[in-house]
Amino acid sequence: MNISIIGSGSFGTALSIVLNDNGHDVLIYGRNESVIHEINTTHTNEHYLKSITLNSNIKATTDLDKALNNSEILLLSVPSKALRSVCELIDQFATKNNKQFKIIHVIKGIEKETLMTMSKVIQDTMQHQNIQGITVLSGPSHAEEVALRKPTTVTVASKNKDEAEFFQDLFINQNFRVYTNDDVIGVELGGSLKNIIALAAGILDGYDMGDNAKAALITRGLAEISRLGKSLGANPLTFLGLSGVGDLIVTCTSTHSRNWRFGYGLSKGKTKDEVLGELGMAVEGLNTIEAAYKLSQTHQIDMPITSTLYKFIFEQLDKETCFDLLMNRKRTTEE
Repeated sequence: MNISIIGSGSFGTALSIVLNDNGHDVLIYGRNESVIHEINTTHTNEHYLKSITLNSNIKATTDLDKALNNSEILLLSVPSKALRSVCELIDQFATKNNKQFKIIHVIKGIEKETLMTMSKVIQDTMQHQNIQGITVLSGPSHAEEVALRKPTTVTVASKNKDEAEFFQDLFINQNFRVYTNDDVIGVELGGSLKNIIALAAGILDGYDMGDNAKAALITRGLAEISRLGKSLGANPLTFLGLSGVGDLIVTCTSTHSRNWRFGYGLSKGKTKDEVLGELGMAVEGLNTIEAAYKLSQTHQIDMPITSTLYKFIFEQLDKETCFDLLMNRKRTTEE
């Protein structure tokens, strides 16, 4: 099949390898001319995936119309803050050319202005599309390891069983195992909210707080992710799966995680802008902290880790006060 990947970052590029291995023709769209030129000429994307060589038949373009003309299957892999504007352009093209797309996204974020998940942003901006059910791919899947064809297992979620199975068949191979799920909101929230906990894990590691603290952070982080998810209609069991605890563990314990690296950088006294400049990539956890904090206030959900992290990053609360807020909270039961 012909598949267009909208976004030339690390995960979109890694998935181009999976799809190409499965015999599909892949065209990557991106706005950065130097990245696109590099993919087409040296078959690398060094800024996002170091020391990875792409098959020469994986092509790239800066022409969005060309990418949209290329295929009826779109994989959206752009930063969450860019999704709405990209979807508006896709919808304009589709309306003008009377074209329908099968759409899957891999974006782990929440739109902080509207508090919409990514599937809701897509639905909100693509009203002319006869979308049979937004599909999302998520799970413990560092792009660096996917690109090296290391064993990876993910889930694809859609309310439409046929759509989920279509994308399952599209991606699955001996290195990349794919399960299906119908809990779209749960899969999206698990993938998004774990970035908050991963960012906190980087801070803990930077302050050398130890393994006990890391284990507690992951466990209690999962508890507050589940509380918010349940209040928004997710199945609590989803958070015990690949897109929940699976993604949470890998993101909190690996230096591949840019959210972990961002938190680690903050713990060393660097400013947000300094760490972002060093990473040179989007850190979805930053926007997600703001969105999740607003959601917790709106729905009156207790999210102490998210709340404290929000105060540390956006209100410059000192670390001693932050740890005191978490460790000396009112005594309660574990739930």
